[in-house]
Amino acid sequence: MTTTPKLDCIHHMAFRCKDAEETATFYRDKLGLKLKVALTQDGTPGTDDGRAFMHLFFEMSDGNFIAFFDDPAGAEDFDFKPMYGLDCHVAFGASSQDELNRWMETLTEKEIPFAGPINHDFVHSIYFWDPNGVALEITYKDEKYEEILQHEEDISVQQIKDWTAAKARVSLSS
Repeated sequence: MTTTPKLDCIHHMAFRCKDAEETATFYRDKLGLKLKVALTQDGTPGTDDGRAFMHLFFEMSDGNFIAFFDDPAGAEDFDFKPMYGLDCHVAFGASSQDELNRWMETLTEKEIPFAGPINHDFVHSIYFWDPNGVALEITYKDEKYEEILQHEEDISVQQIKDWTAAKARVSLSS
């Protein structure tokens, strides 16, 4: 039996955008990410689909990316309303409480509304949306991060079992 190889990191997450220029302005000029790649494609690779699109990659300081597709022909059915954070969000890491405070000041100066900071015990976070409705989070690790995560890891299997049983009781009584 083959051993499952390890995944090193998330190289990028990709989302739809309604306008490449607006998205570039937000991520480059407001969040300070480097626009690393802007590819114009004549069609979806590996298919006969001939609709043109733009693929943008914004680089973070760790070398990973957040990416976007500006696909005008496919966007008419797409809903660019703000995403519900439990459905999908991207969490960027900050190095400290001071760094998170600087982000709050920056977002305020750039007139980007945000919620928080919120203490999740192991991390502390603020939340906001990009112009495409992508839910974003900036978070930093609590000083007890490793200790808290070790405890959570130790009880995680039982937590899932308890959750599954509780969910079944609720759906049976509905």
